Amino acid sequence: MSDPLHQFEIHTLFPLTIKGIDISFTNASLFMVIAVVATTVFLGGGLSRSRMIPGPWQSMVELVYSFVSNILDETMGEKGRKYFPFIFTIFMFIFMGNVIGMIPYTYTFTSQIIVTFGLAMIVFGMATVVGFIHHGFHYFTLFVPKGAPIYMLPLIVPIEILSYLSRPVSLSVRLFANMMAGHTMLKVFAGFTVTLGLFGIAPLSVNVMLIAFEILVAVLQAYVFTILTCIYFQDSIHLH
Repeated sequence: MSDPLHQFEIHTLFPLTIKGIDISFTNASLFMVIAVVATTVFLGGGLSRSRMIPGPWQSMVELVYSFVSNILDETMGEKGRKYFPFIFTIFMFIFMGNVIGMIPYTYTFTSQIIVTFGLAMIVFGMATVVGFIHHGFHYFTLFVPKGAPIYMLPLIVPIEILSYLSRPVSLSVRLFANMMAGHTMLKVFAGFTVTLGLFGIAPLSVNVMLIAFEILVAVLQAYVFTILTCIYFQDSIHLH
């Protein structure tokens, strides 16, 4: 348990293999389910007794709704409203996963690159499909910036294509790296606190500040993932 990376290990809870493919239910799977249930309870409970003058719970739900709605309006405009359910779902899933992971003895599934890459590929795939739905093959003009000199296109187009294809990589690595680094740092300073005994007050105070900082990072990373998702959809809808 002194290993700061031990907290990221995936353990099988219910082994299951179908035709040689391991689809076992793991601790990561468990906390994904918990994140979905927590989101459902949070939203459903807050809106189950909606009032003209909202109570604390309903106010929190409306605050989150308005927060994501404002992000979407500022980045995608009116044409992006139809994609609000998808954007809101992405935000809440990542937000709940990050925040629940701050509770002791839980598991932060967003610290797994395969999870964040899976989410990023869903976003990338949907944004690409939306682009073709709106523009057809004219969508390929996304790789040709408007007003670019013709003689520069052999250089610009490959760069634009590479930048486009790297979106799911950068989107997934950003979330995974931030969550993993933060939790690793917390574990390291917690180890110093135990090892130093009475002299562990300094690392303990640092750890308290780091926990506050990590909670901020947990919220911020959900925001960053969401706003980048909106930007990718904006490109698909409006091109350049």
